[in-house]
Amino acid sequence: MLTGVQAVLFDKDGTLFDFAASWSAWAAALLHRLSDGDTARAAAMAQAIRFDLAAGQFLHDSPVIAGTMDEPVRLLAPFLPDWTADALKTYLFRSAALAEMVPPVPLAPLMQGLRARKLVLGVATNDAESIARDHLTRAGILDQFAHVLGYDSGFTPKPAPDMLLGFANFTGLEAGRVVMVGDSTHDLVAGRAAGMQTVAVLTGMATQADLAPYADLVLPDIGHLPQALA
Repeated sequence: MLTGVQAVLFDKDGTLFDFAASWSAWAAALLHRLSDGDTARAAAMAQAIRFDLAAGQFLHDSPVIAGTMDEPVRLLAPFLPDWTADALKTYLFRSAALAEMVPPVPLAPLMQGLRARKLVLGVATNDAESIARDHLTRAGILDQFAHVLGYDSGFTPKPAPDMLLGFANFTGLEAGRVVMVGDSTHDLVAGRAAGMQTVAVLTGMATQADLAPYADLVLPDIGHLPQALA
């Protein structure tokens, strides 16, 4: 049961955007480009980031799913001796910013409806802030959010609560009046640690059984959020 909510803080990947629909094709194309036609290298890199090349999707235990951009850089760098870590990170940033994000529901009317309820909206993602802003801009909803925070915005990434507490501080709201909406245990553990209410959605790679112990509510997707808040 959600009570007294004054703000909604969204995760991005797997929450505002369906994770598999948004990132699987991007990852497959990335591995193809980086391997430069070397199928053995592509297979080794896929194994490192826990990506099933045959199925074209991330495995549920992939550290890339809820991690920061530093994770794929760390995992892929050993297979790319001709790349510096900085060059690889820059390449991944540019590539990720252009990834085609697929929302689970129409986002603009949903965000406008939440704003009409006088709710403050924000984003707290383990992606980079610049990439998040690019994705939200292309989705036509960047202006709906009071604050967009990434792993490189000056806070310890989730599952630490720092980013979430930063949002509460920026808005001047009590943490208990904020609901954290996410698709991973990282999101929900951070929300609980921050003293926020927590809502899980099933548009990421985690199951209801994974998320339920950490969530006040589990919803199919964020399109069910207005009813839950009512």
